[in-house]
Amino acid sequence: MYLLIPAAGSGRRMGSDRNKLLLDLLGKPLLAWTLLAAEASQTIEWIGIIGQSIDWEEFKAIVRSLNLTKPIHFIQGGSTRQESVFNGLQALPSDAAHVLIHDGARCLATPTLFDRCSQALESCDGFIAAIPVKDTIKVVDNGAIVSTPDRSQLWAAQTPQGFSVPLLKKCHAEGRQNGWEVTDDAALFEQCELEVRIVEGEETNLKVTTPVDLAIAEFILRQRLH
Repeated sequence: MYLLIPAAGSGRRMGSDRNKLLLDLLGKPLLAWTLLAAEASQTIEWIGIIGQSIDWEEFKAIVRSLNLTKPIHFIQGGSTRQESVFNGLQALPSDAAHVLIHDGARCLATPTLFDRCSQALESCDGFIAAIPVKDTIKVVDNGAIVSTPDRSQLWAAQTPQGFSVPLLKKCHAEGRQNGWEVTDDAALFEQCELEVRIVEGEETNLKVTTPVDLAIAEFILRQRLH
């Protein structure tokens, strides 16, 4: 299985002046924990890190420090996540049939989740990892509640997301042609009227975006390591 890790973001919401994947979590950068989980996965054989050139030196130092056995490729990111993934798809080997895309900021994903997601692509062309929503969700317009969706039909999207490479490339090309702007690759599949399935995610697979997230991630990791 091929894995692309979008890692071209900034640390603005974290209050940091650098890429948040370089921030420390129990003695290792966030990106290191993501890479260690991918290394321990039984199905992932190729890893592409999509980032900005300003971070290459530090990213490469992280990879060297981990002594990984799987090949790591560094891919130039774009100005948006969508553009970065497009670049990543072009960098895949020509024979790549399926790909997992996983945000580097979801640094607590487990090897088991990666493998479960890889297996899902044996029976579908597109999926997202997700968990059922536990909170009641309100649709709000101009400060007033418009509606309350049925919670039983709501899922919170995570990554990995997995796709047929030829189909995802086609969706990205159509998106560029039509000027679609999306926040994840599943939305491109949806725009192209292709089915996207759900794979059960993990409650602990949070996205580290704010200092509170970082504190929660540290707590979860300490529980795992003891």
